[in-house]
Amino acid sequence: MKGPLLIAFVIAIILLTIWDGVWKLIALWKSARHDQLAWFICLAIFNTVGILPILYIVFFQRGRGQTASPHP
Repeated sequence: MKGPLLIAFVIAIILLTIWDGVWKLIALWKSARHDQLAWFICLAIFNTVGILPILYIVFFQRGRGQTASPHP
């Protein structure tokens, strides 16, 4: 791999890393604020290029009107 292909590959890796990092930080923040320890641990361990954090944010976080409770 030389020249433009190498540059494109490096740029793609950097963009994927930023993409994953942003989604992961948002999801970790929301899961911590809602006392969802299992989600926090899974989000912290698994690197899924943003897929798991997006799924959590869209489908599994508690709504704003709900309060955190120790039992789901």
